[in-house]
Amino acid sequence: MNWTQTFIPTLKEVPADAEIVSHQLLLRAGLIRKLTGGLYTFLPLGLRALRKVERIVREEMDRAGALEVLMPALQPPEIWQKSGRYESARDVLFKVRDRAKKEWLLGPTHEEVITSLVAGEVNSYRQLPRNFYQIQTKFRDEIRPRFGLMRAKEFVMKDAYSFDATDEAAQVSYQKMYDAYVRIFQRCGLKAMPVEADTGVMGGKFSHEFMVPAETGENEVVYCEGCGYAANVEKAVSCVPATTGEGAASIGELERFATPGVSTIEALTRSPYEVAGDRQIKTLVYMVAGKPVLILLRGDHQLNEAKLTGVLGVADFRPATAEEIFDALGAHPGSLGAVGVKELNVCADELLRGAVGMTTGANEDGFHLRGVEVGRDIEVKQWGDLRLAAVGEPCNHCGKPLKVRRAIEVGHVFKLGSKYSEALGALFLDESGKQQPAIMGCYGIGVTRTLQAVIEQSHDKDGIIWPLPVAPYQVCITPLSVSPESAVFQLAQAIHKALIEEGVEVLLDDRDERPGVKFKDADLVGFPLRLGIGEKSLARGEVELKPRGGQLIAVKSENAVTKVLEWLEGNRV
Repeated sequence: MNWTQTFIPTLKEVPADAEIVSHQLLLRAGLIRKLTGGLYTFLPLGLRALRKVERIVREEMDRAGALEVLMPALQPPEIWQKSGRYESARDVLFKVRDRAKKEWLLGPTHEEVITSLVAGEVNSYRQLPRNFYQIQTKFRDEIRPRFGLMRAKEFVMKDAYSFDATDEAAQVSYQKMYDAYVRIFQRCGLKAMPVEADTGVMGGKFSHEFMVPAETGENEVVYCEGCGYAANVEKAVSCVPATTGEGAASIGELERFATPGVSTIEALTRSPYEVAGDRQIKTLVYMVAGKPVLILLRGDHQLNEAKLTGVLGVADFRPATAEEIFDALGAHPGSLGAVGVKELNVCADELLRGAVGMTTGANEDGFHLRGVEVGRDIEVKQWGDLRLAAVGEPCNHCGKPLKVRRAIEVGHVFKLGSKYSEALGALFLDESGKQQPAIMGCYGIGVTRTLQAVIEQSHDKDGIIWPLPVAPYQVCITPLSVSPESAVFQLAQAIHKALIEEGVEVLLDDRDERPGVKFKDADLVGFPLRLGIGEKSLARGEVELKPRGGQLIAVKSENAVTKVLEWLEGNRV
């Protein structure tokens, strides 16, 4: 392919609305163009790279025994109502109506569709296990599309769904997909770390996310360098000692004391009160199914809403308003507590179990209580791990300090259990003739997001540094003269033809541009290998190989094709 035959509209300036480097480079290198917020057109180079990621995904899915299908993007809302996600996922659903005013959904994912298919086709354990996958466009009504392909309203995703007869068999299917994901990201040139994750609105028993470390990532990963433990911050746990009476201002009798103007944990730590954060009980009020629920944590800890979902058993809740709080407790935020509260559900973090000598709000503005004993003074109805793990806390497995880093989620694997199969009737007869729900798993990869994550992880000040397997073209030939009569251009054409015959994906930069422009564009686009041909080097009987980000290598012109092939072979992932 000649440069002038394709379309590569590179940009010198950084687009004003591109916030992160990978988004900037996608635009500057002429890979994509923005239509509007969250919607992008893939240009020829971008589409070539995207298709390479898709090919790697397909090869590894096929290798793992999954079968490719293609499901409708347009879905009836009835199946989402059956699964219960019509309401729980309502914020991301695109809803459209046909000419008869009937409502349809643009699919953000396909658990309901594939389960409906299996419900109609599979009725015996002899037909299991099955694993189906597709690579398809998805639609999600993101409230704030940002970062280019990272968070878009329309994107390409690989989603796979396994169906098994037993929990043990489902674990085997899960492991196959987990291993396939490890291979996929390795082949894409990505350093992706699998971490324990929350199942969220997907439901199910457990899950893992595949995270690409990046300062611009929207996720936080808690990890331990000692034993390798890693988890999404929503799922992470740490080993923090239970709260005791040590350090308490008072232990024994409950005492009410005035705290005028004090409305925060921090204010209560200062003089004249000097109550440390770990000696305070923080009281939060959430509305769950229309009723207030009190959430208790130690004052120096933060609530993890994902964990709260698991403890409460519901995902649909929100913080109460100031008016709702006053109606329930007769006080405003800053003076709240659970002492003597009987009529409301009180949910507390495990680290407060048995705590004594604590301080909390008195449910009267401007007053607190000290000497509080959990169990004696506070009746807790639900216990659970509710707190966010924090930097420096001991690892639950080896005791070494935990660290936190930002990352980009590129894949997620879930063990779903029977949630969807029961709701949508994916049942089968087991060996004894008894009807059972299929045990499901689901496995997603953001294909377009993976492409951008490669760039976010692999670039320098000059542009993209493509890993060889996903580069739009492997080699760029850069002749410094494009006159048809010049020996430089004739050699460039000959090498171009020979490399194509060897199966190399090569682009010949036949533009009549200054050498500096060509070199800058080649670095910006990120071709893994550039082969430069100029009159001076050719006079010595040489051409120059320049690996992206590496040093120039002078080779004899007659050996150029062989050296290119050797370099490509030696740099395959």
